[in-house]
Amino acid sequence: MSGTIDTIRTAILEGAPGDEIGALDLPESVRGALVKADEQEMFAGVASEDKDPRQSLHVEEFPLPELAPDEAYVAVMASAINFNTVWTSIFEPVSTFGFLKRLGKESYWGARHDLPYHVVGSDASGVVLQVGNAVRNWKPGDRVTVQCNHVDDQDPTAHNDSMMASNQRIWGFETNFGGLAEIAVVKANQLMPKPEHLTWEEAAVSGLCNSTSYRMIVSQNGAGMKQGDAVLIWGASGGIGAYAVQYVLNGGGIPVAVCSSPKRAEMLRAMGCEAVIDRKAEGYRFWSDETTQDSKEWLRLGKKIREQIGRDVDIVFEHPGRSTMGASVFVARRGGMIITCAATSGFMIEYDNRYLWMNLKTLKGCHFANYAEAWEANRLIGDAKIHPTMSRVYDLDQTAEAALAVHKNESEGKLAVLCLAPEKGLGVLNEELRAKHLDQITLFERFE
Repeated sequence: MSGTIDTIRTAILEGAPGDEIGALDLPESVRGALVKADEQEMFAGVASEDKDPRQSLHVEEFPLPELAPDEAYVAVMASAINFNTVWTSIFEPVSTFGFLKRLGKESYWGARHDLPYHVVGSDASGVVLQVGNAVRNWKPGDRVTVQCNHVDDQDPTAHNDSMMASNQRIWGFETNFGGLAEIAVVKANQLMPKPEHLTWEEAAVSGLCNSTSYRMIVSQNGAGMKQGDAVLIWGASGGIGAYAVQYVLNGGGIPVAVCSSPKRAEMLRAMGCEAVIDRKAEGYRFWSDETTQDSKEWLRLGKKIREQIGRDVDIVFEHPGRSTMGASVFVARRGGMIITCAATSGFMIEYDNRYLWMNLKTLKGCHFANYAEAWEANRLIGDAKIHPTMSRVYDLDQTAEAALAVHKNESEGKLAVLCLAPEKGLGVLNEELRAKHLDQITLFERFE
């Protein structure tokens, strides 16, 4: 017999034991935020900044797929918006339906993903409802967060650093059945314990961005920052940037935070960052026109950094891409590193290679995190050493509005989306730990 979402929600909210949750019947279909294959051309000829996720993201019912042996159904209490949800919604730089088709050709289980719709979302917190018969470490009733590294552990390329796996994908972006839904389908090796001192929505926002920043800053797969290193952080009040600031501070480094407004500068100082550069107030124009970068502006930025900390930076935390890469390569110290994980302003990058090779700098690509890195990053959240950067909370029906806010850079930190949670503020088990860190946990909300 098919169950109902309301029954599942009620059981979770009332604290039903795991065996009762595991015995619940699941509905045949659930609601989720999705894009449609027959609308892939809807923005043809439209400039990126004018593409509107409210036209392409739909919250609709979709049938639950069959569960693979190494997977779990998770009742999603809350999720979050990432840039990859924006990219999916505007079908840029490519339509994600190509990813789903390639996955569909790999196996019987992969074929489930190749559908005329794509359920999106790469973050989630919630409760395990059912597990496949090959799952060992998780059971119904477990309270979890989800990390979005989707890999096939039968592939040998996944067994050193799984981010190097030939079939590595980002769940909810390059796979179907993501976190912006009432029930998500995840591999067991995506699950992590939910931090007990956080609400559902606070726990939901950290998986992708926190793990990415951990790998970029802390891990030897990234920059491997050491104590005393100075790190220039672009977009320091945004999703991954705000986690990067925390990791630099926690690791004994010196963050140089770049932001775009006095309010954001004030928020960064409240986080403990002393060196803050308001790029709009400084009026930097790294591109004098569409084809020409202005090296005098690079010099001006380098001078500003030295005014703030007395020297050049050891590491540049780079993710805007086209708009900033020329400056990033220039301002890193001799022998320094520019580590990049995205290109939100454009992925066709230009920089003066003389400043890279003649000054022995390193330009390094970085992408999300492997399970061990994501687990460690989540442990630091659970220990209240790193804090969520949630600024606003939306309902599932408002997913497109939230995606538009991220697309237009109108928000601070991360935007959460309530899926099965009926309201904000639920899900906390450790009130004592929460009380000790409440000001830091809610900092981004207070500045919103």
